[in-house]
Amino acid sequence: MTQTQKLLCELIALPSVNNALLPANHPRAGEQRVADFLAATAARAGLDVDFQKVFPGRANLMVRLSPLGRVRQRVVLAPHLDTVDASCAEQLVPRAKAGRIYGRGACDTKGSVAAMMTALCELARSKRRPSATEIVFAGLVDEEAGQGGSRALAASGFKADLAIVGEPTRLQIVTAHKGDLWLKLETKGKAAHGSRPDLGRNAVHEMARIVDLLETKYAARLRKRRHPVLGHGTVNVGTIEGGVQPNIVPAECWITIDRRTLPGETDSHVGREIRNLLREHGLKAALANNKAAPCLPLETHPRLPLVREFLKSAGQTKPAGVDYFCDASVLAHGGIPSVVFGPGDIAQAHTADEWISPASLERGRLILVNFLKSLP
Repeated sequence: MTQTQKLLCELIALPSVNNALLPANHPRAGEQRVADFLAATAARAGLDVDFQKVFPGRANLMVRLSPLGRVRQRVVLAPHLDTVDASCAEQLVPRAKAGRIYGRGACDTKGSVAAMMTALCELARSKRRPSATEIVFAGLVDEEAGQGGSRALAASGFKADLAIVGEPTRLQIVTAHKGDLWLKLETKGKAAHGSRPDLGRNAVHEMARIVDLLETKYAARLRKRRHPVLGHGTVNVGTIEGGVQPNIVPAECWITIDRRTLPGETDSHVGREIRNLLREHGLKAALANNKAAPCLPLETHPRLPLVREFLKSAGQTKPAGVDYFCDASVLAHGGIPSVVFGPGDIAQAHTADEWISPASLERGRLILVNFLKSLP
């Protein structure tokens, strides 16, 4: 087993479930165990280690490799340390079987953490350390909930010339991803006895018409607007709730929708679009944003010098895009040009049998080492 694989197995065995996904003081909650373990690993390699407090008991891990000379540019390796919860204890025990490493976080994103940290430690011990580029490993907290780690880093005024955000991209360098907007729609009716529905106004019926409109005509409109890398935006009605009991005409009904947005689409634009659509069809609903913080699309120009160099070092001729939202957008909108890259496949993320291939893990480490060694 290689050093990268060994490190990944050690990380899987340290639970780091996002606090928002567990009851208070749950033994699996929090990233600190992983952060402390990685801090000790980095210190042994002679790297500078620091922490950036984000929430009580939760901090971004900041590991720095200083250049041989004066700092002229900075590259950040930014995977997240938190995971979703495990459905059984077995998921917290790393298992190597049939050419795969299984365990919670194996690809999302402890695989990226292991590849990036091993690459940085290897570079620290190498004679080919960059002479003018500072390399920072930023182990971020809270990606799986509110992206508190990346938002804190961006808000702190931290600057860099490129962030490589660790996510399972099948080792494709991703320069664009969709945004994620959650909306809540509410219809109002008039309550009446179930035996006399003619005396009331059914809010569930009104909402049913809205759901059908969103999932058919609105979705069809979105399919006509395409981005060259990301394709089209999407809409999904995820929850519905309304009424009190069968013999009462429901006076209220709510739905929540997930709207994946393209670069150029803003939250306010989507809101106006949906309100206009309802108006066109004689429907009415109150509309509210259901996310505490914006989750905007990412679009980084592939011709930026460091992005172009990273693509070249990976042997990739065209940039890729992904449908999911991640920390890259937060950092990019905070002024740090960002791409997404990492071993593993998003199809395995959050699954009961989450896994990553050792070959992908090692290839990811090698791509990172070659790119970092090429920096001035």
